[in-house]
Amino acid sequence: MAALLLQAADWQFVVDNMGLLLGGTVVTIALTVASILLGFVVGFPAGAIEVYGSDRSRRLVEQVGVVLRGTPLLVIIMILYFGLSISSSAFVTATIALGLRSAAYQSQIFRGALQSVDDGQLEAARAVAMSRFEAIRHVVVPQALRRSVPGFQNEFTIVLKDTSIAIVIGIGELLTTGQNLYEGGQSTAALEIFLAVSLVYFVLTFATNRSLDRLSDYYAVPEGTT
Repeated sequence: MAALLLQAADWQFVVDNMGLLLGGTVVTIALTVASILLGFVVGFPAGAIEVYGSDRSRRLVEQVGVVLRGTPLLVIIMILYFGLSISSSAFVTATIALGLRSAAYQSQIFRGALQSVDDGQLEAARAVAMSRFEAIRHVVVPQALRRSVPGFQNEFTIVLKDTSIAIVIGIGELLTTGQNLYEGGQSTAALEIFLAVSLVYFVLTFATNRSLDRLSDYYAVPEGTT
């Protein structure tokens, strides 16, 4: 009975601090969305260069991507913030670090999607007087973007969870907020706090994945068009 009462008190502590956890959730969402968008802006051209670029540009993009994918995110954040000091804002620095690392992975999603479009469609577009750029832009890219949607499900989940690494430069996102509540010595509700944090991560991941599923179904390339 005492244990049950203690657990009830711990859950009440979580409820009482829900405002702080929601604040951390907002920071996590903002950091994830900004990083994914930056990754898209950089990753899509990088993927296109790997498919259609010159040998020199393709090798450069591939080498940069290998370095970014092979370097721990923690190291990238610390280099950008403490080494290069690219911004006095920890949020901006974390966004750039997460965005560049995401771009390295998104470039591979887009590269695969672009290569999945049959070369015959590009040749058919050229046959009706489209330039190479116009054929890629109007024929290949729309299909590649549709086919790349499923790849974003994994990428979103990875970036969402990686936002917790931003704690090294002092960003109070969701996991950090939960950790601070526990380490502050205000309660023994460690298990309850991290269960609540895990539930928020699950809801964010589930809702986003289901939304991307619907987006993928809605924009799916009809069979027989390839």
